[in-house]
Amino acid sequence: MTRGIDVTRLRARVRELLAEYQIPSAAIGILHNGEITEFAIGTKNVSRGEPATPATVYQCGSMTKTWTALAFMQLVQEGKVSLDEPVRTYLPGFRVADAEVSAKVTPRHLLYHTNGIEEDIGDPGEGDDVYERMVENITDAPQVHPLGHTHGYSAALGYAILARIMEVTDGKRWDDIMAGRLFVPMGLTDTNSRHDQVDQDRAATGHVIRSLDEGPILTPVSHLPRSFGPGGNITSTVREVLTMAHVLLNKGVAPNGTRIISAELLREMMTSRVSIPDPYMFGPEWALGLIVCDWHGETVYATDGSTVGQNARLRILPDSGIAITMLTNGGPRETFYQKVFNEILTGLDMVTIPGLPKPDPGLNLDLSRYEGVYERPGARYEVAAEAGKLCLTFVIDPMQAEFLGKPDRITYELLPVSETHFLMPSNDPLEDTQTVAIYDFQDGAAQYLHNNCRVNPRTSS
Repeated sequence: MTRGIDVTRLRARVRELLAEYQIPSAAIGILHNGEITEFAIGTKNVSRGEPATPATVYQCGSMTKTWTALAFMQLVQEGKVSLDEPVRTYLPGFRVADAEVSAKVTPRHLLYHTNGIEEDIGDPGEGDDVYERMVENITDAPQVHPLGHTHGYSAALGYAILARIMEVTDGKRWDDIMAGRLFVPMGLTDTNSRHDQVDQDRAATGHVIRSLDEGPILTPVSHLPRSFGPGGNITSTVREVLTMAHVLLNKGVAPNGTRIISAELLREMMTSRVSIPDPYMFGPEWALGLIVCDWHGETVYATDGSTVGQNARLRILPDSGIAITMLTNGGPRETFYQKVFNEILTGLDMVTIPGLPKPDPGLNLDLSRYEGVYERPGARYEVAAEAGKLCLTFVIDPMQAEFLGKPDRITYELLPVSETHFLMPSNDPLEDTQTVAIYDFQDGAAQYLHNNCRVNPRTSS
């Protein structure tokens, strides 16, 4: 058990927070100087009432991207691929709508989320050829932004292209690559990349919350499509997530002594970075499969993920030899995660997570520079000045709005923090305050809106 952690007190606090946020369960793991503390609170499924345990398996969502990046870096180490060779070196038929991007996009762009290719993947199916088909389906995919111009999170496509490169160069399917290169060598028995591999008797069920009165209900989507595999389909337990964290904390070596990646390539993975337009919500930089945070001067690496009704968080503090993970079957809620992690960090006498910046009422902005419509398929943001204030209207898919019991248009006031960054508070008790970046001014008008790591280009004034 990790010294400095009052588990009884922590369990009580987490139980309080689960009730406050109406999240059915949380499994928490803390790795400190090689020792693990783990526990779980709550139920795996509200309809059955089965208790969650540290051995409960949760969906990790986009935390999967860090696993995929680790395996890809192994191929880099072996000289089978290069981070900076064009994708076409390995996939000669690779093509998107933009000829220059087709010829120049590299694995590093994909790992950074700076490729700018729209997620126009069609229906690639659920077969073993899913990543091959995804690459075939994007021949007409347009650019959200020019190659390398800005950061814009790719939920599925970018890492599916990486997976296809891995399949071609390693001669195996991505699922088998992950098992052979990571899960088996690390000694993992509860980590899988496919839904049909999960022991359903041990699996948590996802939940969504439409109102505090109704409380959590079972998710209508039990798992993500296979197209999300390399970017979102790994399931695991807190102990096995911390096994990956151990590799990142210990120069590429797993707890069982197996070297997973060289110290040199791990350093490249963690120190090669690009800036994130909105630095406040998650962190100011993106490395190769990891978010880089600054907690009051201490560098912290983050990897998060969400599916429909499940959420995963991992924070790694290399200078302090600490990793903290939390897996839940409800959320995500940023304030919930921060309260739980800050409780742990305070117990370890560590820095805590910085809060959001304060708005600057002294800023005198030309609001017309921000007004306009910013959108991409599945997301539309309308920014307008109203009575001397800047407002953002988020247009929700009507079917999603109906299920959530929300209007299909929700308007928020934007409170300026700087010329390019805004707070977006909500009156909905189920929503936390978010941050938004509106930036890259050309001819007096902002060109992009960045929210929740996603980038949306201006489409009209």
